[in-house]
Amino acid sequence: MGDVPRYLVAFHPKRIPHHFVDVLIIGGGIAGLRAAMEVDPRLSLLVITKDTMEQSNSAYAQGGIASVIDPDDNFASHVEDTLIAGANLCDREVVEMVVSEAPEHIRQLIEWGTNFDKEHGELMLGREGGHSHRRIVHALGDATGHEIMRAIIQRVRNKDDAQVWANTFTIDLLTHEGRCRGALVWNARHGRTFIWAKQTILCTGGAGQIYRETTNPEVATGDGHSLAYRAGAELRDMEFMQFHPTVLYIAGGSRSLITEAMRGEGARLIDSTGRRFMPDYDERAELAPRDVVSQAIVAQMEKTRQPSVFLDLSHLEAERVRKRFPGIARTCAEFGIDIATDPIPVRPGAHYMIGGVTVDHQGRTTVPGLWAAGEVTSSGLHGANRLASNSLLEGLVYGAHAGDGASAEALVEGDTFRAIPLENGTTDDRSEPLDLIDIRNSLKSLMWRAAGVRREGPQLADAARTIRRWCSYVLPRQLNQPHGWELQNMLTVASLMVEGALAREESRGVHLRMDFPAMDDAHWRRHLAMTRQK
Repeated sequence: MGDVPRYLVAFHPKRIPHHFVDVLIIGGGIAGLRAAMEVDPRLSLLVITKDTMEQSNSAYAQGGIASVIDPDDNFASHVEDTLIAGANLCDREVVEMVVSEAPEHIRQLIEWGTNFDKEHGELMLGREGGHSHRRIVHALGDATGHEIMRAIIQRVRNKDDAQVWANTFTIDLLTHEGRCRGALVWNARHGRTFIWAKQTILCTGGAGQIYRETTNPEVATGDGHSLAYRAGAELRDMEFMQFHPTVLYIAGGSRSLITEAMRGEGARLIDSTGRRFMPDYDERAELAPRDVVSQAIVAQMEKTRQPSVFLDLSHLEAERVRKRFPGIARTCAEFGIDIATDPIPVRPGAHYMIGGVTVDHQGRTTVPGLWAAGEVTSSGLHGANRLASNSLLEGLVYGAHAGDGASAEALVEGDTFRAIPLENGTTDDRSEPLDLIDIRNSLKSLMWRAAGVRREGPQLADAARTIRRWCSYVLPRQLNQPHGWELQNMLTVASLMVEGALAREESRGVHLRMDFPAMDDAHWRRHLAMTRQK
């Protein structure tokens, strides 16, 4: 994309406070907190969260964690399911590594106090789309992320060497001589602060808020992707945003996720006429991977000229349904819907950012001193479409790897803490006020229309021009509040996503180009990498 300023705000090292730490972790979701658990207690550790630790995509995850637990299941099957869902773009070595480490992470979570659902004393295993076996470990029925985060947050709070700064916005990563040296942050109490760190781990999560329809909480504005891009890190696969097929669609209601586990338990997708339609699109019907189901739902809505389709569980045992999905039952009941008997209106919504900061097996980025884990990354695990319930798993595995690697490097650096005389001058002399909310809403609507489930070249090209125009007068502004910095991050990430979607002239996984409907391995079985031009 065009000219992106290196830093969003002006700063001078003599005019703001400095804080020194061995390891800085930006993000308090499952990847960030799992990384924190690996930091050697001899080191000082600071975890920064934009909101509270309870607010992250991890905490909102309903379905569970995929892991080979059942004796009839095996690693090779989980690997193959992941590769098939990833549409021939996964890194097999990464998939094998993550899948093989999964059972140990489940055991560890149990040891740390996570209460997974059990039946007759054994872990209850669910099945979700794209999986050939029951291998989804879940908790509290449909609140797995909430329960895991409860246990791991408590674990981190009991860790003597860990400080946590909540409600703290990371404005930019600090770099000097090609190396990450920490971050510039802001909170209401202290204003702007330099955090100087030997090693920094980026675990900022996703970017679903770039779209009008999304399952993501308000905090998921692509900050980490944009931070890393401005700092010179390589990003890749930015065209791949996964749309969850089933998001509750009720006028005036929040776009609540309706977990894939419902279809795993036998829920059927029907259209407005009551017709079950998924067998028309794929022999796996409702248990096809998410990209297939999302695209089928959009096609069926177009055929019926209706704004949604419906999930139907009326053929299943009512009490078991209500017990298995208590959170969804409560949410739907507020709108007069009994999930056991009434059709649930659903449509796709932006759910999981597959593209992100390029990392190796350990979680190293292309910028020395900077590591990353979780949804902010492109690790090679998901390819062009993430297999259900592999996301919390990736956060655990890569969080542990990045935490261990960053800790080891910080230990050998020695205590030579010093502030670096970095400064960024005032460049913004514009006086005309901007309606940031209007631009944000316009961006979200544009992304939904042009870079949603279905995409076409002319619409993508128009969107790219519009976003570039917005960027030309929004990005140079040196704003002074988080909602402004969020918008600048959203514009940067949206521009990269549209650029990637326009460049990839094929359909693969979650990327459906109506003008290039076939998958083209000969030309496009590759990653599209992006780095900021200095």
